[in-house]
Amino acid sequence: MSNNPPQALSPHDPYAALRVGEFRLFVAGRFLVTIAIMIQSVVVGWQVYDLTKDPLSLGFIGLVEAIPAIGVALYAGHVADLYNRKMIILSCVFVIFLTSLALYLLSLDLQHQVLRGGIWPIYTVIFIGGVARGFVGPAVFSFMSQLLPRELYVNATTWSSTMWQTAAVIGPALGGLITGFFGTPTAYLVSTILVLLALASFVFIASKPLPPPKEGQSLMESLSAGVKFVFGNQIILGALALDLFAVLFGGAVALLPIFASDILKTGSEGLGFLRAAPSVGAVLMALSLAHRPLRQNAGRLLLWSVAGFGVCMVLFAVSSNFYFSLFILALSGAFDNISVVIRSTILQLETPDGMRGRVSAVNNIFIGSSNEIGEFESGVMARLMGVIPSVVFGGCMTLVVVGTTAWRAGKLRMLSLGK
Repeated sequence: MSNNPPQALSPHDPYAALRVGEFRLFVAGRFLVTIAIMIQSVVVGWQVYDLTKDPLSLGFIGLVEAIPAIGVALYAGHVADLYNRKMIILSCVFVIFLTSLALYLLSLDLQHQVLRGGIWPIYTVIFIGGVARGFVGPAVFSFMSQLLPRELYVNATTWSSTMWQTAAVIGPALGGLITGFFGTPTAYLVSTILVLLALASFVFIASKPLPPPKEGQSLMESLSAGVKFVFGNQIILGALALDLFAVLFGGAVALLPIFASDILKTGSEGLGFLRAAPSVGAVLMALSLAHRPLRQNAGRLLLWSVAGFGVCMVLFAVSSNFYFSLFILALSGAFDNISVVIRSTILQLETPDGMRGRVSAVNNIFIGSSNEIGEFESGVMARLMGVIPSVVFGGCMTLVVVGTTAWRAGKLRMLSLGK
């Protein structure tokens, strides 16, 4: 399917990026695979906590996914800058399909599997999925920029975030509801089918030519180029560091099964809604940003949005009312979406075409893995401090991070994204 000519698209049109056929296929594939992964995440968390009743076991879920993602990140960025990005995406999504199928097969005989090998078979499958997600991230980031003219990057980033967040609303809710009413095998089966549909969406996008690689560059020089570029750019480094530490300390996603089971007492159905609530707020904010894009004072808005996220985490921790907790989580998602859109736009605008894979890999180390490591940190702190004090501590640390970043990263604080 061919792209519409850039001159036919108005940068002021809030739906400009969606008028490009291949971008629609791209966000559809990402939408479907995200729903599948979110279903999988909810079901795995519920299963593991139900079997162990140990907060630390929830933290290990994030750790076994983060370790391979960090381990392959720099090489994955190098690969995305040298090889066919579409084929990388197809290969990784196929591996995610296999992991979904494996979790489904394990769930058919879960109690016996646990008796024989503990919960390590589940962790093993998650580890393999982490390798695939480590490779697919740089390829997806780099491929998206090849589907659109540069003037649509801000609009495309907003819509990509909107579709991701919409999937993050649907996925957890589906995961919780299907698990509650039909059981875990059915939830995993739905996840597996959705990954197959995502694979079909990516198949119909044409492959794109890559920028010529830098001559005479060794593997180590190529791997380190993305790191040097990020650390040499105060705006990118400040945005990534801000999000890294905010998510590392402030995220409470890993502990939501405990809140649902022991504090709010809502069961797996309630867990699905708790997981979806941040994305509801994020979708509403993303739709607003599509019509009123962030341009002026983007750096200040980034800092205030992360601070708002930290305050929301403190309020969520002390809440004992399910509906108030849902509202606060939705508000946290709205703040988080502002941060995501600004950071993603900075990366798209500041990164040269020939380094997108490697810079995205560094971003994944900072941001993508911070989610999983943050889950591990949440589990450890909950074991040491108790669930509610650990979340309050994380929210307060997020505010400290914002203050430090505002003080040290002046260029980020003064950032605007154009007229």
